[in-house]
Amino acid sequence: MNSNKIYNWGILGCGKIAHKFAQDLQSIPNAKLQAVASRNIEKAKDFGDTYQTPTHYGSYIELAKDTKIDIIYIATPHVFHYENTMMCLNEKKAVLCEKPFAMNKAQVSEMIQMAKTQNTFLMEALWTYFLPHYEFVLQTLKGNQLGKIKSLKADFGFASTFDPNNRIFRKELGGGSLLDVGIYPLFAALSMIGIPEKIEASANFGETGIDEDCNMTLHYKNKVSANLFSSVIQKTETKAFIQLEYGSIIINSRFHEPSSVTITKDGDSKLYEFPVVTNGYNYEAIHVQNMLERGNIESTVMSFEKSLNLIELLDNVRKEIKLEY
Repeated sequence: MNSNKIYNWGILGCGKIAHKFAQDLQSIPNAKLQAVASRNIEKAKDFGDTYQTPTHYGSYIELAKDTKIDIIYIATPHVFHYENTMMCLNEKKAVLCEKPFAMNKAQVSEMIQMAKTQNTFLMEALWTYFLPHYEFVLQTLKGNQLGKIKSLKADFGFASTFDPNNRIFRKELGGGSLLDVGIYPLFAALSMIGIPEKIEASANFGETGIDEDCNMTLHYKNKVSANLFSSVIQKTETKAFIQLEYGSIIINSRFHEPSSVTITKDGDSKLYEFPVVTNGYNYEAIHVQNMLERGNIESTVMSFEKSLNLIELLDNVRKEIKLEY
């Protein structure tokens, strides 16, 4: 990477995840948080003051039109990802958009087409893919020393206090367990095993119409299966357990964020630790800068095809549990 090039970032949306991302940008020497936008200018100013950000906007379009900005990180609720991304790409701004990329495959397809038409970089911010412990697991599986995967079990659940005004419980904002946290176990299955032949899923729905928890079973060839679970009303271990022919791999809690890995072979277990001093969002941010440095409009890791496969999997689970937005 050209160390002289400073990448100016803009953050669109000032929620919890935006704060974590802003903190991690500070750890990257050639990244600068140049501007932040909220629909509330006071919120944008408060956020900007926290991270010494020079420019604050009270509308998203102002950020999209800011000529100083190289990359925009979109951190709004799920239902706005499509329109926010299309707006930024229309202004030829590179986009890193939070997961889920959009609400359905049709929207994701349009976003990808827009990126191609505008010749502008676009990537879904599935940060787990870029974390050292997860890269280690994927390399270990690729190495095949433990044989083929026989089964995967992964969960992600947290206990929320019911609040109809909280984004998590608001169906019109894409709330519920599947899109918010169920995406991680599904991503684990997709990145480790691939596209399933058959899906079985069931969900429990709360009073606001969101899926409070979701059970998913993905069936593959040779009796390989992935048993997945997500919840916003109960806390789970949030581990990933991979059973292989000659051993097992456990991605310890919480598997989707910086964590450790336990590998067992021939009865012997070994713990691999991956100390990370940030929240872990810096890894995907550095990757985006590397892609821009190369002139890519698509990630070599979280490719368009992978985002399409993931949203199709989410769409199919939604169809199975009869969840409509």
